[in-house]
Amino acid sequence: MKEIFSFLDRLAANNNREWFAANKAEYDRLRDMWTEKLQELLDAMALYDGSLAHVSAKDCLYRIYRDTRFSNDKTPYKTHFAALLSPTGRHCDRACYYIHLGADECAIYSGVWCPEPRVLKKLRKAIVDNIEEFRSIVETPEIEATFPGWWGRKLKTAPKGYDRDHPDIEYLRLTEYGKCCELDREFFERPDWIAETARRLALLKPMNDFLNYSIDE
Repeated sequence: MKEIFSFLDRLAANNNREWFAANKAEYDRLRDMWTEKLQELLDAMALYDGSLAHVSAKDCLYRIYRDTRFSNDKTPYKTHFAALLSPTGRHCDRACYYIHLGADECAIYSGVWCPEPRVLKKLRKAIVDNIEEFRSIVETPEIEATFPGWWGRKLKTAPKGYDRDHPDIEYLRLTEYGKCCELDREFFERPDWIAETARRLALLKPMNDFLNYSIDE
């Protein structure tokens, strides 16, 4: 893992096609290593989330090449390794897991990102209708210590159809339902990082189950 971070640091300092081409063999080797580690993580998570039992790590990986067509930043490469862990790999519009190893930040995530308006409306209604159950899932001391707060954009006021003084307004203002645990690179350099990552993400499986049940209902 130290080699991966070393490569990402050097890529961040030399984000151009010439440097990447000269170091492509190293990138390919490290990507293969990263894929093997991700598969170990998926296998560990499948012990409590059976939907991941037959998922291939290769299907979860994101490309390192950036799409610069609509960006002012024209650097060609991402300076992180990332993967979306779900039953359908990186293509998922339901609650799932995400891992991010970057030159400047590292984190693990769980939840629903950028749900379309119809889905977001269903999630808000499900949370309000089952608020005691939802709070019992997401407000445990261990979750609040490991995944503090909510990740994502919030409305400045109440969504349409709800009063700004609604007792559950802190959940209704969310436009995404995601939890994030920020980490340092030393965490991923520990020999037990796979087991510990699986353990932390297991805390949020009940939340993902609630969200996915609400989406599918």
